[in-house]
Amino acid sequence: MAEYDRRYATAVRTGAGTRAQGIDQGLRSFMLGIYNNMAMGLAVTGLFAFGTFYVAATNPAVAQALYFSPLKWIVIFAPLVVVFAFSAGINRMTPSTARLVFLGYAALMGLSLSSIFIVYTGVGIARTFFITAASFGALSLYGYTTKRDLSGMGSFLFMGVIGIILASIVNMFLHSTGLQFAVSVLGVLIFAGLTAYDTQNLKAMYDYVGNDREAAGRASIMGALRLYLDFLNLFMFLLQFTGNRR
Repeated sequence: MAEYDRRYATAVRTGAGTRAQGIDQGLRSFMLGIYNNMAMGLAVTGLFAFGTFYVAATNPAVAQALYFSPLKWIVIFAPLVVVFAFSAGINRMTPSTARLVFLGYAALMGLSLSSIFIVYTGVGIARTFFITAASFGALSLYGYTTKRDLSGMGSFLFMGVIGIILASIVNMFLHSTGLQFAVSVLGVLIFAGLTAYDTQNLKAMYDYVGNDREAAGRASIMGALRLYLDFLNLFMFLLQFTGNRR
């Protein structure tokens, strides 16, 4: 009987270890899919931003239309409209459709951000990108590994994002350097916090969708969108401090 008990206990420990390993491997695969989708989105944004700038730099009519005509407002605000519509409708999409819409949104965002090449030098943009990548990686790793519950930060950070959006819209008309500086400082802090918060949330999301491949596929795209926006906003606010203006 004692020998049987020992064998049974060993089998239970082995089975539990196998299940835990399976969950861990599934979580790693889920998170890797999110980071891969995010990286694809950033690559598409970068290519479209530089490509649009190059076309505008060699074609004055395109530059006039994109940056100096009323069309610029559509280019600026279209990504905001699309991302809200995408977030609201993603549960009705297949994972492959959601990925295509996400990449289309990333391309539209690249079109909107192409003007940064007019304002900042290529060296300043590249430097800020690498600073952002290093910061984002460290913050996301913290969110993934920390045992501290970051859920209490969620409502505060969300309200901060709303405040930044409203302040940025107002400053488009006021052109206040003081307000712009304050928004940039708060933006860096808020999106740094959101990077860690969203990463931890995405880990928790896996517990709900891990056994449903279609739901997990949609969650992977939605997670990629959240981290993509965290990265991009962190980059844009850091650019105010580390970018070299032309």
